[in-house]
Amino acid sequence: MEYKDTLLMPKTKFKMRGNLPNKEPKRQEHWDENNIYEKVQDRTKGRPSFVLHDGPPYANGNLHIGHALNKILKDIIVRHKSMTGYHAPYIPGWDTHGLPIETALSKNKKVDRKKMSITEFRQKCAEYALGQVDGQRTQFKQLGVRGDWENPYLTLTKDFEAAQIKVFGEMAKKGYIYKGLKPVYWSPSSESALAEAEIEYHDKRSPSIYVAFDVADGKGVLNEGDKIVIWTTTPWTIPANLGISVHPDLEYVVAKVGEDRFIVAHELLETVAEELSWEHPEVVKTFKGKDIDKVIAKHPFYDRDSIVMLGEHVTTDAGTGCVHTAPGHGEDDFYVGKSYGLEALSPLDDKGVFTKEAPGFEGLFYDDGNKVVTEKLEENGALLKLSFITHSYPHDWRTKKPTIFRATSQWFASIKDFRQDILDEIKEINWYPNWGETRLYNMVRDREDWCISRQRTWGVPIPVFYGEDGTPIITDETIEHVSNLFAEHGSNVWFEREAKDLLPEGFTSEHSPNGIFTKEADIMDVWFDSGSSHQAVLLTRAGHQRPADVYLEGSDQYRGWFNSSISTAVAVTGKAPYKNIISHGFVLDGDGRKMSKSLGNVVFPSKVLKQYGADILRLWVASVDYQADVRISDDILKQISESYRKIRNTVRFMLGNLADFDPKTDRVSDAELEDVDRFMLHRLQQLVKTVRESYDKFEFSPIYHAIHNFCAVDLSSFYLDFAKDILYIEASDNKRRRSLQTGYYEILTTLVQLLSPIIPHTADEIWEFIPGVEAESVQLTDMPEPREMINLNEDKWNHFMKVRDDVLKALEEARNNKVIGKSLEAKVTIVPKDAETKEVLESMEHLHQLLIVSETVVTNNFVDAKEYRYVDVAVENHPGEKCERCWVSSETVGEDHDHPELCTRCASIVKENYSAQ
Repeated sequence: MEYKDTLLMPKTKFKMRGNLPNKEPKRQEHWDENNIYEKVQDRTKGRPSFVLHDGPPYANGNLHIGHALNKILKDIIVRHKSMTGYHAPYIPGWDTHGLPIETALSKNKKVDRKKMSITEFRQKCAEYALGQVDGQRTQFKQLGVRGDWENPYLTLTKDFEAAQIKVFGEMAKKGYIYKGLKPVYWSPSSESALAEAEIEYHDKRSPSIYVAFDVADGKGVLNEGDKIVIWTTTPWTIPANLGISVHPDLEYVVAKVGEDRFIVAHELLETVAEELSWEHPEVVKTFKGKDIDKVIAKHPFYDRDSIVMLGEHVTTDAGTGCVHTAPGHGEDDFYVGKSYGLEALSPLDDKGVFTKEAPGFEGLFYDDGNKVVTEKLEENGALLKLSFITHSYPHDWRTKKPTIFRATSQWFASIKDFRQDILDEIKEINWYPNWGETRLYNMVRDREDWCISRQRTWGVPIPVFYGEDGTPIITDETIEHVSNLFAEHGSNVWFEREAKDLLPEGFTSEHSPNGIFTKEADIMDVWFDSGSSHQAVLLTRAGHQRPADVYLEGSDQYRGWFNSSISTAVAVTGKAPYKNIISHGFVLDGDGRKMSKSLGNVVFPSKVLKQYGADILRLWVASVDYQADVRISDDILKQISESYRKIRNTVRFMLGNLADFDPKTDRVSDAELEDVDRFMLHRLQQLVKTVRESYDKFEFSPIYHAIHNFCAVDLSSFYLDFAKDILYIEASDNKRRRSLQTGYYEILTTLVQLLSPIIPHTADEIWEFIPGVEAESVQLTDMPEPREMINLNEDKWNHFMKVRDDVLKALEEARNNKVIGKSLEAKVTIVPKDAETKEVLESMEHLHQLLIVSETVVTNNFVDAKEYRYVDVAVENHPGEKCERCWVSSETVGEDHDHPELCTRCASIVKENYSAQ
């Protein structure tokens, strides 16, 4: 007889190798063909809704690793909620308007917009955007993200645009929308105004100049010819200078240097003197800033006055305490100039080129003007010093080129009118991480009015008409009519029709006695588009609601989508559009560096999928503390792959040992379980509790570590290891064997359910091999609830596991000292050090099996035992012979004459179950 044929060895077709890059696409096809998303929604219909509202990525280009982190996090949350008592639909969205699409058409597609009408160009933009949506949708699905991919929300669709118009109209109705001349961030490279959310900061090398303005009328405080010293890093703004600002309460001095008398803040005199190489400046006069209010200085090269003004914005952080003021090129400058009746002079056109309002510089690009203006100052004797500095400077986040402040007539949303309402709402939201509340609160608190108009083509038009006298016309009637037109025809209708054909039939206005109207040419900021999604999506899609339960985006969205969404929602409804805000950090390389093509350290999701598979990438997402910046590299992914392999092999072992197990007939009740199986199921319940609590707190790395630790320590190093002597050796329906299989079955199904939100491809694959499961997919089941295990002495087992650690150390030392080879060659004598340990060991059935040795002796004394923490242990080579079937060393080998190579235990099993062989 071949004794190996009498062993119940593991049998399963579940492969050891995941082969994820090849298997996952087929599984995704299977999900599509079987409408798994719809089946999940049907199963959970009627439950309380949980809505994670998708922040729309921009529809341009392939996905980067940040996209993958974001979408996988969302998918984990939505999948978990649909398995824990909620109806959790997921509608993906895309931001489809804006300059990058216009630029991509011009540069990449070689579209000449000058050779076509606005509507033709907009149609090209729409086609391009939809193509980008298709490409990104395919890539998101490859990540295993489950959602209503056939019905996403897009900011270019008719229904979305119509809803956005209503948001604008409601804000206008409440008086929050106005048109005004103010300096705004202006991008010469985009030829458009920008919002704060469209600004990013990069280092820029700029000229640093000190300039003297001669006093013309000192108002009895200063002498004619005294020189007020200013400092600036934007020489190009000097042609727009109309004044000099000083702080009313700062102390200023007249400092005599040679024959010249210079005015600077007293606190900065030493610094300025060092910068300008003044030797022993003599203070001949001190006064407060308010004493020189309305003093008149001369512009350094134009025949016009530069008035001294009082401004609270002046500081002594840098410069001279006397601030060059160009009301058309700075926010503080604008407001202080306005209070003194100065115009907002801005002698630049949309491209950043000087106009005729800057004589001598007309036709010059503003940045090139720095050198020419500086030369002019030097020529006139006004330049005191020129040097260069590198400093952080605002750039257009799309073109990556520097911006300027430029006074233009723009449409604004008056944040100040409902700022306190936003701040109050921020306090009511749950923040993950907690510092998010402070970050958004401070941003809103310090935010100026929101410039919502853009001088572009591809976007939602600002639905404003103008009367013959230039008065803007926004009424409930016009808003409703335009919204309905957009709902029927799309926003292209605004460009296709004349103003009169966009107005309600028979519309009249006191501002147009002759019935002649014009329409606004500007479009809305794209942040107004996505910021209106709470109206366009949450109020219209099945299963959705406002406020949403969660908005989850990168930490850059505190100034972006989180900000624009709460601004429009509070303006329209008085309430925030979300209950919880979750933000994640940026993805860095393995050394903690920002990814860049020039460094060659960019990790592309597509490459990770081809090399490792989506579930490895998803497991990486679950492993990191995503609320901070995270790292990824090939080495990190290899470590994740090892963890995945550990989980997969653990699962495979359990599946193999359930080959002859039918849960309907072979399952053992809790009351009949063996004590060790009861203990392991208790450990499983602890795992379930930990995992579910972490899911509920949106913390996934504790889940990853808890499950990995459970597989590696509780299972592989203990429960799966000692059990081989029962599962392989005993008869199929042996009570202890069925008890073990019952434990395996519950552990296996539970682990798969706990892991399903994180590694759904693998979870579904495992599910197909589990005997007796009824649901076609683990996605169509609910997470297990932790339960109480009856008749368990947990303290006993926890103490035994500590004692076991001592014995394992003794076995390892014996192995190193060549006393034994494998642990089954060992006979172990154990001397308990205390009554509790003695009681625990003596209560343990099958102690030698639990310790995977051939024999254990528990005694009160043993001379050669080595001392450990809880027990003294002696390890010796077992004197018996090795059984050819179970490999246990036993002195009973040979006692059965029919099977002399076997121990009596194995001989009995063989006779009872395999005698026919």
